Amino acid sequence: MDKGWSEKNKKMQELISKEGSFSKGIKQLLELRAELFEQITSIVKTFPAVAFYQMPFGVGEGSHRTTLAWSLWHTFRIEDIVAHELILKDKQILLQGTWLKKTASPIITTANELDGDAMIEFSKKLNIKGVYEYCKAVMESTNEMLGKLQFSDLKKTFSDTDRERVIASKSVSPEESSVWLIDFWCGKNIKGLIQMPFSRHWIMHVEAMLRIKNKLCQQAKKGVDQIAYCGLSCGHCFLTSWCGSCRTIYNTCSYALSSPDGVCPNAACCKQKDLDGCYECDELYNCKKGFYSLGKETNAIRVMALFIQRHNKKELLKVMDTMHSKKKFEKIQEVLGDDIEEGLKILEKWRGK
Repeated sequence: MDKGWSEKNKKMQELISKEGSFSKGIKQLLELRAELFEQITSIVKTFPAVAFYQMPFGVGEGSHRTTLAWSLWHTFRIEDIVAHELILKDKQILLQGTWLKKTASPIITTANELDGDAMIEFSKKLNIKGVYEYCKAVMESTNEMLGKLQFSDLKKTFSDTDRERVIASKSVSPEESSVWLIDFWCGKNIKGLIQMPFSRHWIMHVEAMLRIKNKLCQQAKKGVDQIAYCGLSCGHCFLTSWCGSCRTIYNTCSYALSSPDGVCPNAACCKQKDLDGCYECDELYNCKKGFYSLGKETNAIRVMALFIQRHNKKELLKVMDTMHSKKKFEKIQEVLGDDIEEGLKILEKWRGK
């Protein structure tokens, strides 16, 4: 479990255990949930539709041996059922309005009963945008409920009537892989449910989604040119573990994400001009497009492209390998600075080592 999230979750549990710090604990819980949902939003907004039904780790035990689509559905179906069917005793979000149509889901269960090909086929059927909006609606509804909780509510437990109501909703498959969930939920009090599923369950599945995301990126980059259109060496970038590079459909470069439609202007320009990269363009030195429009902030990347223009891509990769083997740094700007000519001199010195 992510150390930062784990510590925040632990602290939250400590805070809600005392009446005097209960409200601070709920506030921390809501902040943690917001932080985790940001990760979900990033994945949904940056990854292509095909990514959501891939199972890069294959079938087996572990939350990461699923699909991104299944993880979204499963996490928030459980929350919806527990919050509404069990605690609030009202109608689930999924069963209100047109959510079933929007999500295009063929089931209303938690999907625990699915694995392998069945999970993949289910994931293909889902409308990811609709599922994301459903997840957001569930989160907001649960947040509202959590915000209204009192310290005295934590010890509330559930009866056989509550259990039967969940069973009657048919939201949990009767299969062995799923039905245990009902006893698990009903055996806890409100405090226990805050942990599972309203906090720790989120952490488990968001972490799994990040693992799936990173694995897909690494698979996509195999055999692909690791020099980005702008000249950056993707393999040496501090974000390389979770970005598929601008030469694949799994591009999550931070600059691309902030650009219209998630497309970096430099990549778009190169494709329009039929160039392998900015390093093939005569306007490179004074270019103000896209990434280069940031001026000194990204001149180190321009320097890398100019170095390729002067030599070649293989030579840049060789120099970068040498630099990383002998010097500890995260961003290339830390070594090359923000002056173009000085940056080129530094790269030439490293080329001679």
